[in-house]
This record gives sequence, C-alpha cells and structure tokens, in this order.
Amino acid sequence: MSGIDVVNGAVGAVFGLVLGSLFQQPIEDAWHRFRRRSAGRVRSMTFRQDGDRAAWSAFALGPLRTSALIVEGDGRHPIAPSAVHVQVLDQEVVLPEEMTPWRDEVAEQESARDGGGAWNGPRYAVDGVSVSRSPLEEQPEVRLRLRPTDYFTFLAAQQLDRRLPDGTTPRGRYLDPGDPLAAPAFLQCSFGVNVAVVTADHLLVVSHRADSVRTGTGLWNSSVNEGLSRHLDSAGRSAPDLHEVARRGMREELSLEPHEYTLSLLAFVLDVERRQWSAHFHAQLGELTGQGLQERMSRGVADRWEHQSTDLVPFRPADVVRYLLRPDRIHHWTPTAPALFHLALVHAYGRGPVERAEDRAVRRLGAR
Repeated sequence: MSGIDVVNGAVGAVFGLVLGSLFQQPIEDAWHRFRRRSAGRVRSMTFRQDGDRAAWSAFALGPLRTSALIVEGDGRHPIAPSAVHVQVLDQEVVLPEEMTPWRDEVAEQESARDGGGAWNGPRYAVDGVSVSRSPLEEQPEVRLRLRPTDYFTFLAAQQLDRRLPDGTTPRGRYLDPGDPLAAPAFLQCSFGVNVAVVTADHLLVVSHRADSVRTGTGLWNSSVNEGLSRHLDSAGRSAPDLHEVARRGMREELSLEPHEYTLSLLAFVLDVERRQWSAHFHAQLGELTGQGLQERMSRGVADRWEHQSTDLVPFRPADVVRYLLRPDRIHHWTPTAPALFHLALVHAYGRGPVERAEDRAVRRLGAR
C-alpha cells in the first residue's frame, strides 16, 4: 500500500467519525419520538361489513347460538390488570324524554312488588369501550368509560323493543345494526363480571339461576356473575377495579377467598341483544376440590338466593362441550356463559384441542 493510500484512508475514517457524531443523535431522537407516538396509537374497533357478511359475529357452537360478541380477548393470553383503565365520568345517565315515563312505571312496579320497600341500587352505565395496541408488543390496553346510573334506569332501558309514541323502538331508533359497539350510555346500564371457576380436582362449576331473579331467570350460567355497584365497588368516589369485583363475587356467591385461587381476565364481551357488557374471568382453585366446595357452600353463602343449584362438570374439552350441547341445556343458557366456558377451555388447553372437541361434538349432534 502506498503512502498516499494510507493518508486517504485515515482522512476517510476521520471524516466518517465526524459525520457520525453530527447525525447519530438526531437520528436516535427521531427514532425515540416515533416509538413514543406509535405506542399511543389507537386501533379502533369497528364492525366492518363485507358484502352481506359482517366481519364480527356473536359466539356460536353448532346449533347453540348466542348474542355474546367477544370484543377483546381469545382466551389464550390473559389481559393484565395494569392494562385495564377504568374512568368514571361525572355526568349521570339521563333517559330520553319519551322513555322517562317507563322509569316511573318501573319504580311503581318495584315498590308494589317489594311491599313498598323498592331497592334502587346505584349502578354504572357504559359510555364506551376502546382498545389500543402498541405495534411493537401488540399488547392490548383496554379503556372503559362509565357513567353513574341506577337499577330502575337499567330496567327501563332493557325494554329495547317497546314502542315509543311515534311507533319506533329504542333498538330501532338509537342502535346501528352495522356497528354493535356504537350505542348511547342510557341503553347500556349494565356492566358485570362472569367467572368460570375450576376446582382443584378439575371440575367446572356451573350455576343455575333462581326463578326469583329479574334477569336470566331459571337459566344456566357462569360459576359467578356479579354486576358493578357504585356503592360496593367504588363508593361513588373512585373507579372500580374489575379484578376486585370478581373477587367480591367469588366471596359472595361461592364463599371463596382470594388466597384460594388464581384469577385471570380473559376477555371483554358484549351481549348485543340486551346491551350488557361483561368481563370474563377464569379462576383456578389451588386446593379446594368439588366436594370441598360443596361442603363449604353448605355452611352458608352470602348470595345463596341468586342460584337454585350448581353442577360440577369435568373440566375437559369434550366433557364441557357435550354439557353445553345437552338437549336440556342447549336452549337454556344465559347469553354469555357458553362463550365464557369456551374461553376458559382455550386458556387451559389451547385453541386446537378445544376446537377439535367442539367439531366432534357438533358432528355427532348432527348425525343423530
């Protein structure tokens, strides 16, 4: 190598170092700004129409059809508690003027039904649910906006197909069939948690709702079902914690304490027919067996009146699916329970084995 080549190489190296020092920091700063912007980008949830077929549809299992729309979550990966952000807005839900008399009717009916001591518990209405994701980690961030409401408003708003003075119905006037997530808060005066409880000896707890309850009367349901209460879950001052609501339901309906199980949030689900939102959980008991749970409940349960009986089903895909499709069960489920049990199975066994068991059960049913 000549002396000239050595000099040229040294000059090039020095020049490259100078350029690197001049441009490296601006490039790094621009990259960090891009990451910060991307991490906060929201992917909106829409009900896209593809010709005559909707991109989303309610949960179904062969002939078992439900109105439960799984909005977020597939059972495989739990949603972290830190990824759920609940905001309580100040303004209380107000019914449209033409629906206000319906609430007055409810108050009169409930007062007569309860002998003059009508209970009008403070509740929450759903103002909106949104999901964002980071393009790098693809982890969901769920934001739930709530507004104060009460039980009488909920019962009035549940009359979605009642005729208004002009002949229309609340469903026809205020809901968009092309976008099930778009609805005014006064029609969504319900948010609850549903828990699939599995005992230490792998038995799924299935509850049978009592004939005395106002909603889901006599239907088979999740192990635990609990609605958000402004009085019990936040005292009207702070946003409720959905995991704590689930733990309250576990305590009140099954007499289970938090140290006795692990709790995983699997999905957010909307009953599109009744406009009721739900968070779906899976709870795995550590040591308490099915027999032990039954003995525990025989010694007293706070909310025993909500359920008239419980079944214990082997928590295996084939057994649970056959139970869901039993002739005396298939048309007697609450809208969200079948989706909950499917998600719990996927969480425990994976999607492949669960879907194969479901396909086999549906084929056998069709061959009869």
